[in-house]
Amino acid sequence: MEEFFVIKALEDGVNVIGLTRGADTRFHHSEKLDENEVMIAQFTEHTSAVKIRGKAVIQTSHGEVNNS
Repeated sequence: MEEFFVIKALEDGVNVIGLTRGADTRFHHSEKLDENEVMIAQFTEHTSAVKIRGKAVIQTSHGEVNNS
């Protein structure tokens, strides 16, 4: 079972961008969160990384990061 991570927006307009796996890393999915919105996500066979722009709290099984 894949691990989940939580992203909580601390301001309007936080961008969450999924990046593909493979030789050429590309954007493949994008979401925009408003303040206090929460997104629960996981890495998949297609998603190898996530880029987050804006003020947010990211919670994983490894700990919490405050991106502010």
